[in-house]
Amino acid sequence: MKNTIKIERALKNITQEDLAKKIGVSRQTINAMEAGKYVPSTVLALKIAKYFDKKVEDIFELEIED
Repeated sequence: MKNTIKIERALKNITQEDLAKKIGVSRQTINAMEAGKYVPSTVLALKIAKYFDKKVEDIFELEIED
């Protein structure tokens, strides 16, 4: 699954640490998601989408191998 978290963070000019604190996860979790090494739970994906005021599918997209 790919995502646009890094782009959304850049648009809001916030760090991984800032986003992590806002949604209640560790900075390492944000880093792992941005690197495509961690697939978030539904709840976490919804929290991220809500924070960026976007739909989940605007941020997360399935890849062919998913």
